[in-house]
Amino acid sequence: MMNLTPPTDEATQRALASTLLANLSAFQSFARGRLHDEQLAADAVQESLLRALRSDRTPSPQGNVVAWFYRILRNVLTDLHRRRTAQVNALERFANDESNDITDDELHKQACACFHGLMPTLKPEYARVLQLADLDGRPTDEVAEQIGISRSNLKVRLHRARKQLRDRLERTCQACATHGCLDCHCEPGV
Repeated sequence: MMNLTPPTDEATQRALASTLLANLSAFQSFARGRLHDEQLAADAVQESLLRALRSDRTPSPQGNVVAWFYRILRNVLTDLHRRRTAQVNALERFANDESNDITDDELHKQACACFHGLMPTLKPEYARVLQLADLDGRPTDEVAEQIGISRSNLKVRLHRARKQLRDRLERTCQACATHGCLDCHCEPGV
């Protein structure tokens, strides 16, 4: 077991830093061999150096600084591996979760019930363009032709209609509008 002591003075800290930097390429090679990623290995070594230099305890003058640092580096690599494994597992659970597979019909059913109740409160021309372009999913050229306005005018009208609807949703159901209007718990027919 290595004898660890609190750092004594600035000269000892400089000697420690010098020894660590002299072995930097060996440390990076060690990390690269375990991570198989140059940038990730460099980050792991950098984090290990920071931990070593901030440590309350360092090897005694007769202790092996390099062995002490390898222990720190192995701990950082282990922590990194655990984080990566947890992230991969979380992504796999998300990918395999069938509740994430929402069809367009299900999305329309889950969307805020206030939305349809607020459509009649909009200016009639706004409600019409929202219905045709957003709800019915018609192409903008077709909607512009059906309403009898230019395509650029339709874009302006759609922008204003969406803004008016958003403002009404925010006033009517603040909590749902803030969190995306899915799985709405507001009273339908507002």
